[in-house]
Amino acid sequence: MSLDRIAHIRLSSVILPLANPISDAKVLTGRQKPMTEIAMLFAELQTADGHTGLGLSYSKRAGGPGQFAHARELAPTLIGEDPNDIARLWNKLCWAGASVGRSGLAVQAIGAFDVALYDLKARRASLPLAKLLGAWRDSVACYNTSGGFLHTPLEQLLVNAQASRERGIGGIKLKVGQPDRALDLRRVEAVRKHLGDDAPIMVDANQQWDRPTAQRMCRAFEDFNLVWIEEPLDADDHAGHAALAAQFDTPIATGEMLTSVADHASLIRHGAADYLMPDAPRVGGITPFLKIAAQAEAAGVMLAPHFAMELHVHLAAAYPTEPWVEHFDWLEPLFNERLAIANGRMLVPTRPGLGLSLSDQARAWTRQTAEFGVRP
Repeated sequence: MSLDRIAHIRLSSVILPLANPISDAKVLTGRQKPMTEIAMLFAELQTADGHTGLGLSYSKRAGGPGQFAHARELAPTLIGEDPNDIARLWNKLCWAGASVGRSGLAVQAIGAFDVALYDLKARRASLPLAKLLGAWRDSVACYNTSGGFLHTPLEQLLVNAQASRERGIGGIKLKVGQPDRALDLRRVEAVRKHLGDDAPIMVDANQQWDRPTAQRMCRAFEDFNLVWIEEPLDADDHAGHAALAAQFDTPIATGEMLTSVADHASLIRHGAADYLMPDAPRVGGITPFLKIAAQAEAAGVMLAPHFAMELHVHLAAAYPTEPWVEHFDWLEPLFNERLAIANGRMLVPTRPGLGLSLSDQARAWTRQTAEFGVRP
Protein backbone atom coordinates (compact mmCIF):
# COMPACT_ATOMS: atom_id res chain seq x y z
CA MET A 1 0.00 0.00 0.00
CA SER A 2 1.30 3.44 -0.92
CA LEU A 3 1.73 5.88 1.94
CA ASP A 4 2.72 8.70 -0.39
CA ARG A 5 0.45 11.73 -0.57
CA ILE A 6 0.04 14.81 -2.75
CA ALA A 7 1.87 17.56 -0.89
CA HIS A 8 2.07 20.48 -3.30
CA ILE A 9 0.28 21.75 -6.42
CA ARG A 10 1.29 24.62 -8.67
CA LEU A 11 -1.17 25.91 -11.28
CA SER A 12 -0.09 28.14 -14.15
CA SER A 13 -2.10 30.04 -16.73
CA VAL A 14 0.11 30.49 -19.79
CA ILE A 15 -0.83 32.49 -22.88
CA LEU A 16 0.84 31.08 -25.99
CA PRO A 17 0.95 33.60 -28.87
CA LEU A 18 0.61 32.28 -32.42
CA ALA A 19 2.97 33.54 -35.11
CA ASN A 20 0.10 34.30 -37.51
CA PRO A 21 -3.67 34.72 -37.01
CA ILE A 22 -5.36 31.40 -37.77
CA SER A 23 -8.51 31.18 -39.89
CA ASP A 24 -10.70 28.20 -40.69
CA ALA A 25 -14.26 28.07 -42.01
CA LYS A 26 -15.69 29.42 -38.76
CA VAL A 27 -13.79 32.66 -39.38
CA LEU A 28 -14.75 33.02 -43.03
CA THR A 29 -18.42 32.53 -42.22
CA GLY A 30 -18.29 35.10 -39.40
CA ARG A 31 -18.82 32.75 -36.46
CA GLN A 32 -15.44 33.43 -34.90
CA LYS A 33 -12.54 35.84 -35.09
CA PRO A 34 -9.09 34.67 -36.23
CA MET A 35 -7.23 32.85 -33.47
CA THR A 36 -4.14 34.66 -32.20
CA GLU A 37 -3.30 32.80 -28.98
CA ILE A 38 -3.95 29.67 -26.93
CA ALA A 39 -4.58 29.74 -23.18
CA MET A 40 -2.80 26.82 -21.51
CA LEU A 41 -3.52 25.49 -18.04
CA PHE A 42 -0.68 23.57 -16.40
CA ALA A 43 -0.86 21.58 -13.17
CA GLU A 44 2.41 20.54 -11.51
CA LEU A 45 2.01 18.02 -8.70
CA GLN A 46 4.56 16.94 -6.11
CA THR A 47 4.18 14.23 -3.50
CA ALA A 48 5.62 13.95 0.00
CA ASP A 49 8.12 11.40 -1.33
CA GLY A 50 9.28 13.80 -4.05
CA HIS A 51 7.51 12.33 -7.09
CA THR A 52 6.28 14.86 -9.65
CA GLY A 53 3.73 15.05 -12.43
CA LEU A 54 2.91 17.60 -15.15
CA GLY A 55 -0.58 17.96 -16.63
CA LEU A 56 -2.16 20.30 -19.15
CA SER A 57 -5.41 21.56 -20.55
CA TYR A 58 -6.12 24.42 -22.94
CA SER A 59 -8.66 26.81 -24.37
CA LYS A 60 -8.83 28.54 -27.74
CA ARG A 61 -10.18 32.10 -28.12
CA ALA A 62 -12.05 32.22 -24.80
CA GLY A 63 -12.35 30.31 -21.54
CA GLY A 64 -8.74 30.26 -20.34
CA PRO A 65 -9.29 32.46 -17.27
CA GLY A 66 -12.38 30.41 -16.41
CA GLN A 67 -10.47 27.14 -16.57
CA PHE A 68 -7.75 28.54 -14.32
CA ALA A 69 -10.29 29.90 -11.84
CA HIS A 70 -12.13 26.58 -11.63
CA ALA A 71 -8.87 24.63 -11.25
CA ARG A 72 -7.84 27.00 -8.46
CA GLU A 73 -11.07 26.22 -6.61
CA LEU A 74 -10.63 22.47 -7.02
CA ALA A 75 -6.92 22.10 -6.27
CA PRO A 76 -7.12 22.10 -2.44
CA THR A 77 -9.27 18.95 -2.51
CA LEU A 78 -6.25 16.98 -3.80
CA ILE A 79 -3.82 17.94 -1.03
CA GLY A 80 -3.16 14.92 1.18
CA GLU A 81 -4.66 12.44 -1.30
CA ASP A 82 -3.00 9.25 -2.56
CA PRO A 83 -1.93 10.02 -6.18
CA ASN A 84 -2.44 6.38 -7.16
CA ASP A 85 -6.22 6.67 -6.88
CA ILE A 86 -6.67 8.48 -10.18
CA ALA A 87 -10.21 7.36 -11.03
CA ARG A 88 -11.44 8.11 -7.52
CA LEU A 89 -9.79 11.53 -7.57
CA TRP A 90 -11.33 12.38 -10.94
CA ASN A 91 -14.72 11.60 -9.46
CA LYS A 92 -13.96 13.66 -6.36
CA LEU A 93 -12.95 16.68 -8.47
CA CYS A 94 -16.04 16.31 -10.64
CA TRP A 95 -18.38 16.27 -7.65
CA ALA A 96 -16.56 19.22 -6.09
CA GLY A 97 -17.78 21.30 -9.03
CA ALA A 98 -20.93 19.35 -9.86
CA SER A 99 -23.16 22.43 -9.90
CA VAL A 100 -21.44 23.64 -13.09
CA GLY A 101 -21.83 20.31 -14.85
CA ARG A 102 -19.90 17.30 -16.03
CA SER A 103 -18.66 18.59 -19.37
CA GLY A 104 -17.14 21.65 -20.97
CA LEU A 105 -15.05 24.06 -18.94
CA ALA A 106 -15.78 22.24 -15.68
CA VAL A 107 -14.11 18.99 -16.72
CA GLN A 108 -11.44 20.68 -18.84
CA ALA A 109 -10.04 22.15 -15.63
CA ILE A 110 -10.05 18.66 -14.12
CA GLY A 111 -8.17 17.41 -17.17
CA ALA A 112 -4.95 19.17 -16.17
CA PHE A 113 -4.96 17.40 -12.78
CA ASP A 114 -5.84 14.03 -14.31
CA VAL A 115 -3.04 14.18 -16.87
CA ALA A 116 -0.60 15.21 -14.14
CA LEU A 117 -1.60 12.21 -12.02
CA TYR A 118 -0.99 9.82 -14.91
CA ASP A 119 2.31 11.53 -15.70
CA LEU A 120 3.32 11.14 -12.05
CA LYS A 121 2.39 7.46 -11.99
CA ALA A 122 4.34 6.73 -15.17
CA ARG A 123 7.37 8.70 -14.00
CA ARG A 124 7.36 6.86 -10.69
CA ALA A 125 7.31 3.57 -12.61
CA SER A 126 10.11 4.83 -14.92
CA LEU A 127 7.88 4.13 -17.92
CA PRO A 128 6.67 6.24 -20.82
CA LEU A 129 2.95 6.92 -20.40
CA ALA A 130 2.17 4.75 -23.44
CA LYS A 131 3.92 1.79 -21.82
CA LEU A 132 2.11 2.33 -18.54
CA LEU A 133 -1.21 2.22 -20.41
CA GLY A 134 -0.18 -0.82 -22.47
CA ALA A 135 1.29 0.25 -25.79
CA TRP A 136 0.53 -1.54 -29.04
CA ARG A 137 3.22 0.28 -31.00
CA ASP A 138 6.25 2.52 -30.63
CA SER A 139 5.22 5.00 -33.32
CA VAL A 140 1.93 6.37 -34.65
CA ALA A 141 0.90 7.57 -38.11
CA CYS A 142 0.72 11.37 -38.13
CA TYR A 143 -0.71 14.09 -40.32
CA ASN A 144 -0.13 17.84 -40.47
CA THR A 145 -2.90 20.40 -39.99
CA SER A 146 -1.09 23.67 -39.27
CA GLY A 147 -0.04 24.17 -42.91
CA GLY A 148 -3.50 23.77 -44.40
CA PHE A 149 -5.61 26.56 -42.94
CA LEU A 150 -7.89 28.66 -45.14
CA HIS A 151 -5.90 31.86 -44.70
CA THR A 152 -3.03 30.14 -46.55
CA PRO A 153 -2.85 31.03 -50.29
CA LEU A 154 -2.96 28.06 -52.66
CA GLU A 155 0.67 28.31 -53.76
CA GLN A 156 1.83 28.41 -50.14
CA LEU A 157 -0.50 25.51 -49.37
CA LEU A 158 1.39 23.37 -51.90
CA VAL A 159 4.73 24.47 -50.43
CA ASN A 160 3.56 23.64 -46.91
CA ALA A 161 2.23 20.24 -47.93
CA GLN A 162 5.45 19.31 -49.69
CA ALA A 163 7.54 20.51 -46.75
CA SER A 164 5.51 18.42 -44.31
CA ARG A 165 5.95 15.32 -46.42
CA GLU A 166 9.69 15.93 -46.74
CA ARG A 167 9.93 16.32 -42.97
CA GLY A 168 8.53 12.82 -42.61
CA ILE A 169 4.91 13.62 -41.73
CA GLY A 170 2.59 11.09 -43.32
CA GLY A 171 -0.69 12.86 -44.07
CA ILE A 172 -1.86 16.36 -45.00
CA LYS A 173 -5.11 17.88 -43.74
CA LEU A 174 -6.74 20.77 -45.59
CA LYS A 175 -9.36 23.09 -44.19
CA VAL A 176 -12.52 23.44 -46.30
CA GLY A 177 -15.93 25.01 -45.74
CA GLN A 178 -15.49 28.30 -47.58
CA PRO A 179 -18.56 30.24 -48.72
CA ASP A 180 -17.47 29.53 -52.31
CA ARG A 181 -17.43 25.74 -52.36
CA ALA A 182 -15.72 25.66 -55.74
CA LEU A 183 -12.61 27.06 -54.03
CA ASP A 184 -12.57 24.10 -51.66
CA LEU A 185 -12.63 21.68 -54.55
CA ARG A 186 -9.89 23.51 -56.43
CA ARG A 187 -7.59 23.54 -53.40
CA VAL A 188 -8.07 19.84 -52.69
CA GLU A 189 -7.64 18.97 -56.36
CA ALA A 190 -4.42 20.99 -56.55
CA VAL A 191 -2.91 19.31 -53.48
CA ARG A 192 -3.92 15.86 -54.70
CA LYS A 193 -2.29 16.51 -58.07
CA HIS A 194 0.82 17.96 -56.42
CA LEU A 195 1.35 15.12 -53.93
CA GLY A 196 0.17 12.23 -56.10
CA ASP A 197 -2.54 9.62 -55.84
CA ASP A 198 -1.12 7.74 -52.85
CA ALA A 199 -0.49 10.61 -50.40
CA PRO A 200 -2.88 10.52 -47.42
CA ILE A 201 -5.07 13.65 -47.55
CA MET A 202 -7.86 14.63 -45.13
CA VAL A 203 -10.26 17.58 -45.24
CA ASP A 204 -11.91 19.41 -42.32
CA ALA A 205 -15.06 21.54 -42.73
CA ASN A 206 -15.21 22.64 -39.07
CA GLN A 207 -19.00 22.16 -38.83
CA GLN A 208 -19.83 24.71 -41.52
CA TRP A 209 -22.24 22.84 -43.82
CA ASP A 210 -25.94 22.17 -43.52
CA ARG A 211 -27.15 18.69 -44.44
CA PRO A 212 -27.83 19.33 -48.17
CA THR A 213 -24.48 21.06 -48.64
CA ALA A 214 -22.64 18.32 -46.76
CA GLN A 215 -24.30 15.74 -48.97
CA ARG A 216 -23.18 17.51 -52.13
CA MET A 217 -19.65 18.12 -50.88
CA CYS A 218 -19.15 14.57 -49.64
CA ARG A 219 -20.24 13.34 -53.05
CA ALA A 220 -17.84 15.71 -54.81
CA PHE A 221 -14.96 14.65 -52.59
CA GLU A 222 -15.46 10.92 -53.28
CA ASP A 223 -13.17 11.16 -56.32
CA PHE A 224 -10.16 12.37 -54.30
CA ASN A 225 -9.54 9.18 -52.28
CA LEU A 226 -9.49 11.06 -48.97
CA VAL A 227 -8.63 9.45 -45.65
CA TRP A 228 -11.64 11.22 -44.14
CA ILE A 229 -14.01 14.21 -44.25
CA GLU A 230 -14.01 15.88 -40.85
CA GLU A 231 -16.93 17.64 -39.15
CA PRO A 232 -19.07 18.21 -42.23
CA LEU A 233 -22.00 19.07 -39.93
CA ASP A 234 -22.56 20.59 -36.51
CA ALA A 235 -20.77 18.55 -33.87
CA ASP A 236 -24.05 17.68 -32.12
CA ASP A 237 -25.76 16.43 -35.29
CA HIS A 238 -25.07 12.77 -34.66
CA ALA A 239 -27.91 11.58 -36.89
CA GLY A 240 -26.69 13.72 -39.78
CA HIS A 241 -23.12 12.46 -39.50
CA ALA A 242 -24.43 8.90 -39.31
CA ALA A 243 -26.38 9.37 -42.55
CA LEU A 244 -23.25 10.61 -44.33
CA ALA A 245 -21.15 7.77 -42.93
CA ALA A 246 -23.68 5.25 -44.20
CA GLN A 247 -24.00 6.78 -47.66
CA PHE A 248 -20.44 7.55 -48.73
CA ASP A 249 -17.26 5.51 -49.11
CA THR A 250 -15.07 8.29 -47.73
CA PRO A 251 -14.91 7.91 -43.94
CA ILE A 252 -16.50 10.54 -41.69
CA ALA A 253 -14.44 11.90 -38.77
CA THR A 254 -15.84 13.86 -35.85
CA GLY A 255 -15.83 14.15 -32.06
CA GLU A 256 -13.22 16.80 -31.26
CA MET A 257 -15.76 19.32 -29.96
CA LEU A 258 -17.53 16.89 -27.62
CA THR A 259 -16.65 17.32 -23.97
CA SER A 260 -17.95 14.25 -22.15
CA VAL A 261 -17.97 10.48 -22.25
CA ALA A 262 -21.75 10.55 -22.65
CA ASP A 263 -21.54 12.71 -25.79
CA HIS A 264 -19.04 10.35 -27.38
CA ALA A 265 -21.14 7.36 -26.40
CA SER A 266 -24.08 8.90 -28.27
CA LEU A 267 -21.88 9.54 -31.31
CA ILE A 268 -20.72 5.93 -31.33
CA ARG A 269 -24.23 4.60 -30.73
CA HIS A 270 -25.51 6.53 -33.77
CA GLY A 271 -22.73 5.15 -35.98
CA ALA A 272 -21.81 8.77 -36.70
CA ALA A 273 -18.02 8.43 -36.94
CA ASP A 274 -15.74 6.13 -38.88
CA TYR A 275 -12.88 7.99 -37.18
CA LEU A 276 -13.53 9.17 -33.63
CA MET A 277 -11.57 12.29 -32.64
CA PRO A 278 -11.68 12.67 -28.83
CA ASP A 279 -9.53 15.37 -27.23
CA ALA A 280 -8.27 14.28 -23.81
CA PRO A 281 -8.05 17.78 -22.26
CA ARG A 282 -11.53 18.64 -23.57
CA VAL A 283 -13.18 15.54 -22.12
CA GLY A 284 -11.48 15.91 -18.74
CA GLY A 285 -8.20 14.07 -19.09
CA ILE A 286 -6.93 10.54 -19.60
CA THR A 287 -9.46 8.86 -17.29
CA PRO A 288 -12.50 9.75 -19.45
CA PHE A 289 -10.48 9.42 -22.67
CA LEU A 290 -9.79 5.76 -21.89
CA LYS A 291 -13.50 5.15 -21.35
CA ILE A 292 -14.23 6.68 -24.75
CA ALA A 293 -11.47 4.67 -26.41
CA ALA A 294 -12.81 1.42 -24.92
CA GLN A 295 -16.26 2.12 -26.37
CA ALA A 296 -14.77 3.01 -29.74
CA GLU A 297 -12.77 -0.21 -29.80
CA ALA A 298 -15.84 -2.28 -28.96
CA ALA A 299 -17.74 -0.62 -31.81
CA GLY A 300 -14.92 -1.13 -34.31
CA VAL A 301 -14.37 2.62 -34.73
CA MET A 302 -10.98 4.01 -35.75
CA LEU A 303 -9.25 6.65 -33.62
CA ALA A 304 -7.66 10.02 -34.44
CA PRO A 305 -7.27 12.18 -31.30
CA HIS A 306 -7.56 15.93 -31.77
CA PHE A 307 -4.66 18.40 -31.18
CA ALA A 308 -2.13 18.21 -28.27
CA MET A 309 0.14 15.68 -29.97
CA GLU A 310 2.51 15.76 -27.00
CA LEU A 311 -0.17 13.94 -24.99
CA HIS A 312 -2.09 12.10 -27.67
CA VAL A 313 0.90 10.27 -29.14
CA HIS A 314 0.91 8.20 -25.93
CA LEU A 315 -2.85 7.59 -25.90
CA ALA A 316 -2.95 6.68 -29.58
CA ALA A 317 -0.07 4.23 -29.13
CA ALA A 318 -2.23 2.38 -26.58
CA TYR A 319 -5.18 1.94 -29.00
CA PRO A 320 -5.46 -1.53 -30.59
CA THR A 321 -6.11 -0.55 -34.22
CA GLU A 322 -3.76 1.78 -36.10
CA PRO A 323 -4.69 5.41 -35.24
CA TRP A 324 -3.67 8.83 -36.56
CA VAL A 325 -2.22 11.67 -34.48
CA GLU A 326 -2.57 15.31 -35.49
CA HIS A 327 0.73 17.16 -35.89
CA PHE A 328 0.71 20.76 -34.67
CA ASP A 329 3.98 22.46 -33.82
CA TRP A 330 2.17 25.29 -32.00
CA LEU A 331 2.82 23.98 -28.48
CA GLU A 332 6.49 23.17 -29.00
CA PRO A 333 7.86 26.41 -27.45
CA LEU A 334 6.24 25.44 -24.15
CA PHE A 335 8.45 22.38 -23.67
CA ASN A 336 12.16 21.60 -23.60
CA GLU A 337 11.63 18.35 -25.53
CA ARG A 338 10.56 17.66 -29.13
CA LEU A 339 8.75 14.72 -30.69
CA ALA A 340 10.67 12.81 -33.35
CA ILE A 341 9.07 12.10 -36.74
CA ALA A 342 10.23 9.71 -39.45
CA ASN A 343 8.72 7.82 -42.37
CA GLY A 344 5.25 9.26 -41.87
CA ARG A 345 5.15 8.38 -38.18
CA MET A 346 5.50 10.10 -34.83
CA LEU A 347 7.76 8.23 -32.43
CA VAL A 348 6.51 7.63 -28.91
CA PRO A 349 8.94 9.24 -26.43
CA THR A 350 10.98 6.81 -24.36
CA ARG A 351 11.36 9.24 -21.45
CA PRO A 352 9.28 8.50 -18.32
CA GLY A 353 5.73 9.84 -18.20
CA LEU A 354 4.77 12.27 -20.93
CA GLY A 355 8.47 12.95 -21.35
CA LEU A 356 7.89 16.71 -21.04
CA SER A 357 9.21 19.58 -18.96
CA LEU A 358 8.13 23.22 -19.12
CA SER A 359 10.53 25.57 -20.89
CA ASP A 360 11.80 28.95 -19.76
CA GLN A 361 9.59 30.42 -22.50
CA ALA A 362 6.52 28.85 -20.90
CA ARG A 363 7.48 30.47 -17.61
CA ALA A 364 7.92 33.81 -19.38
CA TRP A 365 4.44 33.59 -20.93
CA THR A 366 2.83 32.79 -17.56
CA ARG A 367 0.05 35.22 -16.62
CA GLN A 368 -1.19 33.75 -13.33
CA THR A 369 -0.04 31.16 -10.82
CA ALA A 370 -1.49 29.62 -7.67
CA GLU A 371 0.14 27.24 -5.20
CA PHE A 372 -1.38 24.87 -2.67
CA GLY A 373 0.10 22.76 0.10
CA VAL A 374 3.75 22.71 1.11
CA ARG A 375 6.74 21.69 -0.98
CA PRO A 376 8.42 18.63 0.57
